[in-house]
Amino acid sequence: MARRWTAPAPGPVDTWSFDEVDVSPPGPGEVTIRVHAAGVNPADAKHVARARPGATFPVPIGYELSGEVLAIGPDALGGSGELAVGDEVVAFRVQGAYATEITVPARDVFAKPSTLSHPEAANLLLAGTTAAEMIQVTQVVTGDTVLLHAASGAVGVSLLQQARDLGVHVIGTVGPDAADSAERVRRYGGIPVAYGDGLRARVEDAAGGAPIVAAWDAVGTDEAIDVSLALVTERDRIVTIVNPERAKSDGFLWIAGARPESARFRDIARARVLELAASGALEVPLARTYPLADAVEAVRFVMTGHPGGKVALIP
Repeated sequence: MARRWTAPAPGPVDTWSFDEVDVSPPGPGEVTIRVHAAGVNPADAKHVARARPGATFPVPIGYELSGEVLAIGPDALGGSGELAVGDEVVAFRVQGAYATEITVPARDVFAKPSTLSHPEAANLLLAGTTAAEMIQVTQVVTGDTVLLHAASGAVGVSLLQQARDLGVHVIGTVGPDAADSAERVRRYGGIPVAYGDGLRARVEDAAGGAPIVAAWDAVGTDEAIDVSLALVTERDRIVTIVNPERAKSDGFLWIAGARPESARFRDIARARVLELAASGALEVPLARTYPLADAVEAVRFVMTGHPGGKVALIP
């Protein structure tokens, strides 16, 4: 039998259960995957921490994975074309990636970039499509200078690389004593500046006289948002993924994968993100891996907010 992590009811990660389950064979338009790695994201815990509209418990945990095709149902066409048993693939957005095996819609299954290991590939698409949407909604183009908050985090690192591919200049904020974070921002083409008093002046100095035409917020602090509002003229070119309250009160953009318009765009963006990874233009820094049985410990580590890279579960 397969094993899978499930949230039996709304609540903290301590309430999750690791169960033996029967994996249904693939029906029409479906494929069964042996999971080699599951990506670990804060959303995995946040989305089951409390009752949400439309959510029915128990809820299988995990949205993205990398693995190997075990079986293919009738008329099952993958997101990147025909599938065959034994193919190495990634899957996103699915439900229940924290598992040893899973049956999912074939449309959400894509060829794994050979440039990435399974743990790296399992962490590519949630952060990558989020970053792609932030670029799209702020209408950023080649030559623009953009302010990025939380530049060394998972979404930030993907933004840095996708922006570099577009020829966009990025000034990225990091912790004042975070030398490793600053180096990560430089590695991926950004200019690091430290949070704290005087942030606006440091950003302006780093910009060298160029206007800050947009801001991407992945941290949500009042300081980050206040500086973005002070520097960016058009509020519809400021976007947050973590502070919908400020977005509503101050009139700028908020996006989230659960929102229908975001989900539609991110489904479309998967192919482009995979293409960038396959070309070598998009890496996934990996902090560590955990055995699948240690999923609760892995999620707690990610939720500290400073993992230093992505985390994967290995069945």
